[in-house]
Amino acid sequence: MMTNLFSTFDPCSSVSMSLNWMSTFLGFIMIPGMFWAMPSRYNYIIYTIYSKLYMEFKTLLGPKSKGIKLIFIGTFMFILFNNMLGLLPYVFTSSSHLIFTLTLALPMWLSLMLFGWLNNTQHMFAHLIPEGSPAVLMPFMACIETISNIIRPGSLAVRLTANMIAGHLLMCLLGNNMTEATTMIPLIMSIQIILMLFETAVSLIQAYVFSILSTLYTSEVIYENTQKPPIPFSSL
Repeated sequence: MMTNLFSTFDPCSSVSMSLNWMSTFLGFIMIPGMFWAMPSRYNYIIYTIYSKLYMEFKTLLGPKSKGIKLIFIGTFMFILFNNMLGLLPYVFTSSSHLIFTLTLALPMWLSLMLFGWLNNTQHMFAHLIPEGSPAVLMPFMACIETISNIIRPGSLAVRLTANMIAGHLLMCLLGNNMTEATTMIPLIMSIQIILMLFETAVSLIQAYVFSILSTLYTSEVIYENTQKPPIPFSSL
């Protein structure tokens, strides 16, 4: 029996041995089996998702960024797998915790900022002030752009966490009422099925939003640094 409504998201449900976070690594056990199996509809669906994401990320990042597109495709599949696992009964929803989402967003943001400021500092400074801004508003625009850049990892992490918590809390609340209001069980079951379908769509959308926003943040730095390639040392 739950002590409170948020105990579903408690990462330490067992004092002696907490295995809740093990659900995060189930994908590494289940996915490699695909490479040894015969081609099936499941493989075709996964391949279609990979192809669509690759073409979309290629449009955003440009043809010169080859390997980085695979990173965001892997991030999408990793988040999607954990979001879908959270819909199963008695499975810990790892993507509903900030420690999980910040671990994905913060290193990505830090690496982009270091890469941009170290390789093209002047262009990164110019990016703080949008083109066509009045001279009077330039200090304020620089402050606003700086704050918006700083809060990017937090917005990515909180967006994914909040969306995963909201639907799960509502499903948990309705599930607890089924034991008390027995006459309302058919209605509650119908609402639960609708919520399950809605949460499935939310799991897919949030994984896509996280990966596409990460790609957009990366495209700003990559395009800025690919427009003016560095001079090789041999020509100096």
